[in-house]
Amino acid sequence: MSADILASVEKNARGIPKAPFVANVEEYIGGSDADVEPTLRKIQDALAKYRYMDSNLQQRRRGLEDKIPDIKKTLAMVEFLQERREGKKKASADDDLEDLEDDLEGEGNDKKPLTTTFELNDTLYAEATLEDTDTVYLWLGANVMLSYKLPAAISLLQSKLEVAESSLQNTTEDLEFLREQITVMEVNTARVYNWDVKRRRERRMKDAAEGKSASS
Repeated sequence: MSADILASVEKNARGIPKAPFVANVEEYIGGSDADVEPTLRKIQDALAKYRYMDSNLQQRRRGLEDKIPDIKKTLAMVEFLQERREGKKKASADDDLEDLEDDLEGEGNDKKPLTTTFELNDTLYAEATLEDTDTVYLWLGANVMLSYKLPAAISLLQSKLEVAESSLQNTTEDLEFLREQITVMEVNTARVYNWDVKRRRERRMKDAAEGKSASS
């Protein structure tokens, strides 16, 4: 058996190794007289690795579950601004066909600023007035903010949302896979330990029987 029992087993799509099931303990540890302690240590090491991966993926899933709603809200807002801007252009074009004077009056009305609220933190909101614009600023992380035209911002946010949702699905699948592997390794631990207990008991019984035979 190799030093790492997970070194040469099949893996899932993201490279997480599948836990080997110990069907025959005696064969797995190397014979009826082999010491079980090295095998138990290797199983515990593998179990610790699985639990470490599980902890990291749990944290990653929580991050994605917080991130995705924020992306969706931002995307919805940018799409609203784009639709509002496109609606103005359409209205202006229709008015221009009817009457130039009415068009100018309508344009003045269309350019009324939009009043809304925005979140400063979890419990604090402020009122803001949005002027007609074709540009938004997006946080990209690491204290970086860049300006984007509305169509480019929508494309970027849609791409980020798609990647985040795919990542969340993969993370959820990996967590389910890890739970199965952790269960298998816990079963392996119990099987090896119980096999050793049974072997020790049989040896004691054999030694006791041989002692009685020798004394008689």
